[in-house]
Amino acid sequence: MQEAFHQLLQFLQQGIAGIFRFVQLLWTWSVDQISHLAAVPWQDWPIWKQILLALVVAGVIWALYKAAKEIFEAGEKILGAFASLLGVLIHTLPSVVLAGIIALGGVWVMNHLDNRPLHIPTVAFNPFSSGTPPAPDQSSVNR
Repeated sequence: MQEAFHQLLQFLQQGIAGIFRFVQLLWTWSVDQISHLAAVPWQDWPIWKQILLALVVAGVIWALYKAAKEIFEAGEKILGAFASLLGVLIHTLPSVVLAGIIALGGVWVMNHLDNRPLHIPTVAFNPFSSGTPPAPDQSSVNR
């Protein structure tokens, strides 16, 4: 059971690491493109190219603002989910402790009970039998 849990965690960790590597690759590429845009010699360009450059810069700023806003909202949701997870874990602690106490008590009882089979007296009467109850065995009475 623990091995399956560890394998699941390792699978999730590798998947998340792969996603972060891909996101890092895209961020690096985007920052490189924005750096190239900022390094262009726009001073010698005609006015229409400068206006086009201003529109491109405005688009880049808008896209970065949108990305930052989405990242902030996602971070807020992640923190809320983490707080909910902690609340659930704390809420379930009494049940988990109770299960552990029951298991501990059960193991203690099993370890301290006599392993000999229970002695059922021979005078026990079966109400479903048609005969009379048998006479008590003298060897079990004298004990």
